[in-house]
Formats: sequence, C-alpha cells, structure tokens
Amino acid sequence: MTKQLWKGNEALAEAALRAGAEAYFGYPITPQTELLEYMSRRMPELHLVFLQAESEIGAINMVYGAACAGVRVLSSSSSPGISLMQEGLSYIAASEVPAVLVDIMRGGPGLGNIQPSQGDYFQMVKSSGHGDYHAIVLAPSSLQEAVDLMQITFELAFKYRHIVALIGDGSLGQMMEPLEMPPFKIWPAERPAWALTGAKNRPPNRISSLYLGAERLEALNLRLQQKLNLIRQDEVRYETMMIGDADYLIVAFGTVGRIAKSAVRQARAAGIRVGLFRPITLWPYPEQQLAALSKTVKGILVVEMNAGQMLEDVQRITHERVPIHFVGRMGGTIPLPDDILPALRTLIETVEHPQASPSAVPA
Repeated sequence: MTKQLWKGNEALAEAALRAGAEAYFGYPITPQTELLEYMSRRMPELHLVFLQAESEIGAINMVYGAACAGVRVLSSSSSPGISLMQEGLSYIAASEVPAVLVDIMRGGPGLGNIQPSQGDYFQMVKSSGHGDYHAIVLAPSSLQEAVDLMQITFELAFKYRHIVALIGDGSLGQMMEPLEMPPFKIWPAERPAWALTGAKNRPPNRISSLYLGAERLEALNLRLQQKLNLIRQDEVRYETMMIGDADYLIVAFGTVGRIAKSAVRQARAAGIRVGLFRPITLWPYPEQQLAALSKTVKGILVVEMNAGQMLEDVQRITHERVPIHFVGRMGGTIPLPDDILPALRTLIETVEHPQASPSAVPA
C-alpha cells in the first residue's frame, strides 16, 4: 500500500470513518478543529451523519443519544471542551453504551493556549467524569500509530459497551507525516440486541444512568468494576526499547515517548545503558510490566508535557524502590533530548555518587 502525506487531525478523521464511524457530533476548538472540518466535508459524501452542535455539552449528549441506538458514534475536542463533556461522559459510562472520543490536548489550565500539552492526563485517565469508572485511554506517539489505534476504537467500545478515548497533544493533530491508510471496515448491518431501535417485534429495551436506591446503584457499580477488571486483564498495550541490559529507564507517553527514543539513542551512543518504557494504554496502565522493570534498573526518569501527572502513577506502581526523577515542560513547550539527557545524567550522578552529588534532589 502506498503511503500518503496526511495532516494529523484529518488522518484521525479519515481513520475513524474507515473504522466504521456512522455519526459525528462536535464543536470547533483548536488545535483539533480540522478534524471536525474534515468530517463536515467527508461524511455527507459517504451519506453519514455530521452535525456541528451548539456547544461541547450539546455534542456529547448527541453522542449519548446515538450510542443508545447502537450507532458507531464519535466526537472530538480539546482540553477545555473535554471538561464540558465530563457530565455526559459519566452518563454514557453508567448507561453502558459504546462511544469514541478524540482529545487533542492544548496548554492549560483555563483557556491556556493552542500549543501542545499533556495536561489532560488526570482528566482522561483518572475517570473522564464523575463516579467509579475509567475510560479506555489510548495514547499514540505517531500519526501511523494513531491511525492504527483508531481502527480498534469502535471494536473496543462495542466489545465492552464503554467509552474509548484516543488522546494526543496538539502537535500530533497539527503535524504532517506519510502514512498508510487502512481499507474501510465492514460491520454487520444489524444493531446490537440491547440498542434502542424501536420495539415493534420485541420487548422494549431500557437504557438509563439513573438508579434510585443504594442497592440498585451499587449493583451497577459492581458490574462496572467487573468490566474494568476484564479490561485491565486483556487490553494493556505498551512499547519498550533497549530494556534488555538497561541500567536506567525513561518512562514517557505520546509524542514525548517518541522524542524520548531519540534521547535513548543519543545516550546509548554516549555509553549510557538506558531503555524506554512507553505506555500506549494510559488506562489500563501497564502496571505489572512497569513494576517488573523497576526491579531491574537503578533509576527511572519520567518525562512529560505537564507538571508530573503520570509521574504520580509511576511512583505508585514502582513503590519508589529506585530513585525517580522528573522532567516536565508546560505551557505548550515540548521537552527535547537537550532537556532529557542532562536530567538523565543528573539521575545517574545521584545514583552512582549519592554522597558526592549536591543534586540528589529529583529534577
């Protein structure tokens, strides 16, 4: 298959269509607006449903309605827009209907700016709304990986009747790269048995997120937890690089994970035995794999485009059995190998010469 040059947001939109998307509801917000714009042109050509809602709140509730009908539906937004969708996402999770969401993150908090950031880690990974649940969260590091992961979003959403979120920073949405676009996926014509499709020839289905009475609501929550445990068991994804003989480990996700590969190569060229651990599913996080690696290395360097949101999970998972240092850039500034390599050397100095090093405080 011949590679073609695609812009990130447009590649995600086309990949969603080829994955089987039937309906899109959204609202423009940079740096993801090109995804919506592409859908506005392409979906009418394919006789599919596109609607620009009056707000992100309206869009996510339209997604909720279409999901209840068993439609393969998605929305996209950026950080403050995702914040407005939180209530609707919680309704979708409680109702156990499938939906796909794309979050192209911008600098924050507040309106922030339109530069790339990873500041939505807490927002998307910890719950994506109120209540005891997690969305499945996928974090690609390149456009090809983003397109490839998009192909499984609806499969996962319908398999678990749950929310699947694909998240990337603004640079992923705005960059251009050559990639191979997959063929269109063929889905069964019939809707799922649980969907609200009209009840002329069957008993009516009922979908709701309202459960009056503690016992009924607890029963729902227990069912959700069983589902989440199954997802934890079967849907973990991650990438490693040069970990076989690594004395030190860099942990990074998304675009930063891609940049960290260059830092690892440069460090190896300088004789530093360092490897990379890149979670692809931020939820479920590859906890067992990271915990095992933390027992084989002398120190860990976490790199993010935020103030240390994933860092908290790395500390929790590893029980800080080895020193953990951190490099974080905020406000839309992207950490480069020139930021990572000095921090790696500081970590090594702290581990190898703890008494002599005045910089034993984590970066």
